[in-house]
Amino acid sequence: MELREGQVAVVTGAASGVGLALARRFAAEGLAVVLGDVEEDALAAAADELMAGGAQVLARTVDVSDPEAVRAFADAAYDTFGAVHVLCNNAGVGSGAEGRMWEHEPNDWKWAFSVNVWGVFHGIQAFVPRMIAGGAPGHVVNTSSGDGGIAPLPTASVYAVTKAAVVTMTESLYAHLRAEDARVGASVLFPGPHMLRTGLWESHRNRPGRYAKQRPRRTPYRTLDQWEAAMKEAGHEVVFTPVEEVAEHVVDGIRADRFWMLPESAHSDRQIRARARSMLDRAAPTYLEGFILDRTDRTDRTDRTDRTDRDLPGPSAPTRAD
Repeated sequence: MELREGQVAVVTGAASGVGLALARRFAAEGLAVVLGDVEEDALAAAADELMAGGAQVLARTVDVSDPEAVRAFADAAYDTFGAVHVLCNNAGVGSGAEGRMWEHEPNDWKWAFSVNVWGVFHGIQAFVPRMIAGGAPGHVVNTSSGDGGIAPLPTASVYAVTKAAVVTMTESLYAHLRAEDARVGASVLFPGPHMLRTGLWESHRNRPGRYAKQRPRRTPYRTLDQWEAAMKEAGHEVVFTPVEEVAEHVVDGIRADRFWMLPESAHSDRQIRARARSMLDRAAPTYLEGFILDRTDRTDRTDRTDRTDRDLPGPSAPTRAD
């Protein structure tokens, strides 16, 4: 798909991180940008920045877990610009789950699924029929993660499960669009190939009351800076991918109509091969044991939080977040 001035791009989770980088990159191509996010102040700041640079911008606070809110968001986009050509279902959260999977609170799962999975579906349902009906070339980009989208990450199981679901949803979307002979393409994005400095590490700041934790946390949330410091103290190198590189990868992928927006990475390739080999051999997923939860006693494993507070990984553990 060719990107050109006059087209319209919609981005959720657009107030910071990958979402804001995508909005900036689309604006640089001359596209009007529709920004959606739950953080009103950060969203307003992002919109002001883009408009100061000459972009056409529509910004709306939207909770992607609410289908009515997403439909209203789509209505606003079409009422303002008359069309949508690029849709990036990018909003995502960690869950803050602690302990082994059987110890997780149901609300941790409900919240993560409501945003990371239902949010993507709500975006597809609200925008894609109109994009197809418009008849113009279009593209949908759904944000997954190597942590789950490529291979399970047991130390962030809730998040990983949601991101695995996004991959299958996008593969299915691709097939449905082809069956309709639609001029709309689909891609699944794996931001990286390394760690990203994004607000995902502090997702709990936006956790709604209806998904509140039902018992006090055993350990405080860990910030990205604290995690990075702990990694360095443990002797692990931490590499970060600038979010601008992720946005460039997306723009290149849309132009090439590339389904797998997966940056080159020897680590990812090893994970893909190991998982495929396990399945082909009908063998246990022993490839996970390089970064599976440690087997220390219970008093030593109280900080096993999902996604935002991961264990310090072993040498073969992934170093990526989106």
